[in-house]
Amino acid sequence: MRLRMAARLVRGLLVAISATGLAVSAEAQDKKLKIGVIYDLTGPLAGGGSELQYTGARIMLDQYSAKDVEGYKIEAIYADAQSKPDVAINEAIRLIEQEKVDMLLGFFSSAQCVPVAARVEQLKKFMWITTCISSAVLENKNYKYVFRPQASGDQFGMMTMDFIAQNAKEKFGKDPKDLRVAIIHEDGAYGVDVAKGNEAGAKKAGFNIVLREGYSATAPDLSALVTKLKRAKPDVVFHTGYNPDITLLLRQAREQGLKFGALMGHGAGYGVYEKLKEGLGADVNYFFNTDPISIWLANQKSMDPKLPPIIKAVGEEFDKRKPGVAIRSAHVGMAASNTYLFLTEVLPRAIKKYGGIDPDSLRKAALDTDIPEGGTMLGFGVKFHGEGSPMAGQNERSFPVVIQYVDDKSYVVWPKSQAQREAVLPLPKGTTYSNQ
Repeated sequence: MRLRMAARLVRGLLVAISATGLAVSAEAQDKKLKIGVIYDLTGPLAGGGSELQYTGARIMLDQYSAKDVEGYKIEAIYADAQSKPDVAINEAIRLIEQEKVDMLLGFFSSAQCVPVAARVEQLKKFMWITTCISSAVLENKNYKYVFRPQASGDQFGMMTMDFIAQNAKEKFGKDPKDLRVAIIHEDGAYGVDVAKGNEAGAKKAGFNIVLREGYSATAPDLSALVTKLKRAKPDVVFHTGYNPDITLLLRQAREQGLKFGALMGHGAGYGVYEKLKEGLGADVNYFFNTDPISIWLANQKSMDPKLPPIIKAVGEEFDKRKPGVAIRSAHVGMAASNTYLFLTEVLPRAIKKYGGIDPDSLRKAALDTDIPEGGTMLGFGVKFHGEGSPMAGQNERSFPVVIQYVDDKSYVVWPKSQAQREAVLPLPKGTTYSNQ
């Protein structure tokens, strides 16, 4: 009798333990971070770099959705902003209110980032920006929940001006004050911000600004702008645009016989070599682009040793998804690196140190991030400006580089610490736009 009673007690205890184990297992399975991911998968911005950013982010998110981070499963829910700010806002709200995502990640266009960041902050949700660069997203906003590891637009503009200033005498045979420069840009938040950096850099260098003008990225005809450029006779054209406006401008420039010594692009459409080559053919040879460094061009000798194998893996996965691409766009690595940064630095710290994935835990974890130069796949370090700073939420250690396309390859040419070769300046004689 006593043995049967003991057996029943043991069986009951085992059932209870088993049930408890199942409950714990179920609880572990219920732990999930839902990430709303927004890029432009259709419309003009898709081919201008946004779809490549999406690819880079997705490569990384797909890897982490197959495993957990500190007990949390990663679930990404994707949305298409359709190259329209109003759609981006509506999709952000839908993901937060209907899909119940815990945070948002992505955003290619600055024209979308500015209003979306304001709305997300208002809703007190965490936003991790992989791409858009306009200073207006963060400047003097004092946001608590919006963070950007990416370099800001004014840095792009200043970088290209510094590059030309340092090469004016040796390459162009002119003092900076005698160098004629034109600053043209799409008139959205992105183009305006980069142009602002261009203008500040030009004034610092003492350049002669012969034209500064904005235009709509959706303009059907840019021949009037080309005519103004011809009259201005710039030595260097500093251009900020997407695509197809870049192709339209340069095709009409070719038709009208515009000549110059160098063309400096600033990310977006200039970061998608395949599209440039498709629209302009061999004319893209010797064009420049300013962007965060391509992870495949970054100096791996000065990089955290755990990162080169990840860079290799991202490249191999990209080649599977986009076979036959001549140059792996910096856009891909940019999004992959910035997404990896969140998944490996910010998220684990939020869970372990601050107890969860709520916006305040993610915010505190982001502000704790302190990575030295060489600690990311993009070469730069990470430390975010905190509350009270004019650029709260911006990575103060980020920087872009200047690359040049030469014979279907891209090379870093500035700054000197990252340079792979000397820049070809000015455009060689016999090339389509050369003023030599």
